[in-house]
Amino acid sequence: MHVETVPELKVKIGLEVHCQLTNLKSKLFCSCSADYRDSEPNTHICPVCMGMPGTLPVLNRKAVEDAIMIALALNMQVSSRTLFYRKNYFYPDMPKNFQISQYDRAGGVPIAKDGYVTIDGGRKVRISRLQLEEDPGKLVYEGTIETSKATLVDYNRAGVALAEIVTEPDITSPREARIFLQKLRSILEHLGVSSGELEGSMRCDANISIEGGTRVEVKNISSFKEVERALNFEMTRQRSLIRKGLRIGRETRHWDELRRVTVTLRVKEEEEDYRYFPEPDLVPILISREDVERLRASMPELPDSRKRRLMEQYGISMQNAEVLTDNKALAEFFEACAANYSRPDLLSNWIVGDLLSYLYDMGLELRETKLTPQHMVGMLRLIDDGTISGKIGKEVLKEIMVTGEAPENVVKARGLIRISDREYLERLTDRVFEENPKAVKDALKDEKAVRFLVGQLMKLTEGKADPQLANILVRNRLKASAGK
Repeated sequence: MHVETVPELKVKIGLEVHCQLTNLKSKLFCSCSADYRDSEPNTHICPVCMGMPGTLPVLNRKAVEDAIMIALALNMQVSSRTLFYRKNYFYPDMPKNFQISQYDRAGGVPIAKDGYVTIDGGRKVRISRLQLEEDPGKLVYEGTIETSKATLVDYNRAGVALAEIVTEPDITSPREARIFLQKLRSILEHLGVSSGELEGSMRCDANISIEGGTRVEVKNISSFKEVERALNFEMTRQRSLIRKGLRIGRETRHWDELRRVTVTLRVKEEEEDYRYFPEPDLVPILISREDVERLRASMPELPDSRKRRLMEQYGISMQNAEVLTDNKALAEFFEACAANYSRPDLLSNWIVGDLLSYLYDMGLELRETKLTPQHMVGMLRLIDDGTISGKIGKEVLKEIMVTGEAPENVVKARGLIRISDREYLERLTDRVFEENPKAVKDALKDEKAVRFLVGQLMKLTEGKADPQLANILVRNRLKASAGK
C-alpha cells in the first residue's frame, strides 16, 4: 500500500531583541536612576521621562558608546551619522504617547547595520540593524492579559536605554532561535553592557512565517525557554491552518505563559500608522572613526575567542568550552576553579554536566547559589584523595549549593567518608553473594552480572564503599566460587 507523505512546510523566523543597557546609572534621556528593580512602583520617574510639556530630553553619551561596542561585537557597520525619530502610538505603558527610537518607515538611520552572529558550527544569522530607543513602562495584570479585570502601570522602567537588535529571517527552527539568543546574551555579558540574569533585561518579539503563509508577530516573550515554546506553538498553529486551506492573517499575538498558547493581541499596524518623524528635540549624532577605533581597542575578550583560549590553555573539549562560554558567569567560575585545580578537563566535566543539571533542576542562576570556586575545588580534592566517591561528591555538591557549607564539613556531618575497611567490605560481599545466587552464577560468564553484584555492594554501603576495592572483592569472591 502506498502512503503519500506530506512535505514539511518550511519556517522562517526573525527576531527583534530588546536588550536593556543595564550598566548605565541613568535612563536614556534623563537623570532618573536606571536601577529600578525592587523599587516601589512609579518612584523612578521625572517630568522628562513622563513626557511633561516643556521638558527636553538629553542623550546619555555612555548609551551610545555601549551601542557602538555591541555593533562591533556583532560584526556590524557603525553609522557615521545617526538620528532619532518619534514613533507615535497610544498605549498605557507609553507615557508620552510616542517612543523615541532610531527607526522610521523608510528604515531610519540606525546606529549600525549589516552584521551577523555565527551559531551551530559557523552558520551565520544576519543582523539587519541595531538601534537605540527608550523602554516603555510595565503593565501588570491580575492574572492573564485576557482574564484580568484591571491593568496596573509601573513607569519606573519607562525611558531606560534599550538596544534593539533585529535579525533577518534566517532562523529556521525554534531551537535555533533559542541558541541564537543564548549566544547574543553571552556576547552582551562579556562586553559588560547588559546582564541577561536581570528580570526583563532581555525581551524578544518574534516574527514567524510558514511557507505559503503570512508573517505573524509574537510579542514580549520573557525568556529563551519561552521563546522556543511560543515559536513551537505558533509554528504548529500556522502549519495546521495552511494544511486546512485557511488563511493566516497578519497580526500581533501574545504568548500566554500560563496556558502556553498564543492569542490575538491586535491586527498588525502598518508602518504609516506610527506617523514617524525626526525627533525635533535631539540633534543628529556624529560618530567619528577615531571614536569607533577607541571603543574597539577597549573591548574585552568575546565568547568565540574565549572558547578558543579555554581549549588551548586548559585542554578541555570543544563542547565543554562552548557550553562554558555560553554563560559568562559560568566561564568565570570555571577559570577561578582552574586556577587552583590541576585537572581542568575533569573540572569542566563536573561544571558542564552535574552543576548545570542541578542549576536547571533548581531553577537557579549560578549567582543565586552559595557555591564558590573554593567549595568546588575542595569537593573535587576530596574525591581525588579517596575521602569520598564520585557518587557521594554529587550529593555534597548539591548540599553546598544550598547551604554554602565547606565540603569537608558536609562530609563529616553526614558521615559520607568513603569506606575502605577491607574486612568489613568482605563481610558485606559475602552477604551480596548469599542474597543473589542467580546473579553469582551468571557472573561467572557475564560481565553485566559482575557489575550488578558490585552495584549491590555499593548499595549496601549507600555508595560509600571504595568502588575500586568493591570491584576487586567481588571478582576475588567469584574466582573463589569458580574454583570450588
